[in-house]
Amino acid sequence: MIRYIRRAAALCLVLLVALLVNAARVMVLEAEELDDNPANRRIAIERYAEPRGEIVVDGKPVTGSRDSGQQLRWERSYRQGPLYAPVTGYASQTYGTTLVENAEDAVLSGTDPMLAPLPLWNDLTRGRQPGGDVLTTVRATMQEAAYRGLDGKRGAVVAVEPSSGRILALVSSPSYDPGVLSGTGKTVKDAWTRLTTSPNQPMLNRALRQTYPPGSTFKIVTAAAALDAGVVRDVDAPTDTPDPFVLPGTRQVLPNEAKGCADASLSYAIQWSCNTVMAGLGVEVGLTGMVDAAEQFGFNDTGLRVPSWVAKSNFDEAMSPDQLALSSIGQFDTTATPLQMAMVAAAVANHGEIARPYLVDRTTTSGGTTVDRTPRRSYRQAMNPATALQLQRLMVKAVQEGTGTNAAIPGALVGGKTGTAQHGFGNTGTPYAWFIAWAQAADSAQPAVAVAVVVEDAEASRTDISGGGSAAPIARDVMREALRLEAEARR
Repeated sequence: MIRYIRRAAALCLVLLVALLVNAARVMVLEAEELDDNPANRRIAIERYAEPRGEIVVDGKPVTGSRDSGQQLRWERSYRQGPLYAPVTGYASQTYGTTLVENAEDAVLSGTDPMLAPLPLWNDLTRGRQPGGDVLTTVRATMQEAAYRGLDGKRGAVVAVEPSSGRILALVSSPSYDPGVLSGTGKTVKDAWTRLTTSPNQPMLNRALRQTYPPGSTFKIVTAAAALDAGVVRDVDAPTDTPDPFVLPGTRQVLPNEAKGCADASLSYAIQWSCNTVMAGLGVEVGLTGMVDAAEQFGFNDTGLRVPSWVAKSNFDEAMSPDQLALSSIGQFDTTATPLQMAMVAAAVANHGEIARPYLVDRTTTSGGTTVDRTPRRSYRQAMNPATALQLQRLMVKAVQEGTGTNAAIPGALVGGKTGTAQHGFGNTGTPYAWFIAWAQAADSAQPAVAVAVVVEDAEASRTDISGGGSAAPIARDVMREALRLEAEARR
């Protein structure tokens, strides 16, 4: 009898060991696979069991959380959703996260280990902290001025602080309310379908993820390349460029909208936007020199993050001379994001150096303790400081008595460059109106802001003047607000 009891006990022990081994296999070896299984609802339930942290602009949250009373309890809400959608993105229980909601999800959801009071605290307690907050660099009144200026037209505005790289305004229009995507069910799915099929593409972040032919605003890059390469040594001297200008190796004549461009100086060419002069200088600099110059400004960079990813601005590395001529005036295959062109203006304003742009100033715990802070970092030295100083003077002249007079601000030093990018078959499409600029208060030691504005549906003739007419007033209003905020901060 005792022998049978021993055998039964041994069998029970084997079964117990097998049970423990299987439990260990499930809990350790297969835990990650089970967590990622779409059928596992516990992860989603836990994720939405607590409110997310806030995204903050100028000290005030622009996000919130609402209790849905459902299994996935807390849904995201947005204050002034369309105004800040290009910054926040959306946090949807159905469609995931984008932009800052995505880039800082670990902090906002409370899963970032840096939110814990002690190292490995979350691993030991198998818990998570309350969602932390993300404090952005955006200034509310500048954001509002940019949004108001676009007034629903397709386009974008980006404003940065040249000395630091802080993004002060980031607007894409038309926009949408991210809150309509927050929960689950038919209403959310219908909103998604409506937004994703709209011909106006309201969910497209035109400031960061749409590239446009930059048109004549790219002439600032070409001018920097010509000065740095020594192709131009005196900005006021004739450039020996004919008008009309025949594209190299072709019979195609490159026209000018401006008058007096024959043999014009670089100064005159920037002031009145002479295509012929800038195309000729680009060819003279050469393909290698132009590619190097463009890349120093950030073109062809696929790794830029702010912290959300940014679309690559393009300058072809292999072109024929006629294509190079067109690319040197922002046409052919040259494309740029509005952020990229704001960086071009910032380089001129900041002695040729581009500070790496960023949108998140710092992250904190729910109690306000700083977890991480974005440092000021250099991105590129786009040009020699002496070149930047000369381009400052040329851009100021373009605003004072050239194509950019609509951007002038009384009592401030403003430098700018207009641009109208032609597109479509035979350049018959409605042009994109561009304006890039920077502004400095009379009593300040350095420019306070650099800005880029693009308006897709500008109702204007295909000339550089439309950039001054459609985009420059928007840039002026945003820069004026930046100068006002800077003056208040100095008091």
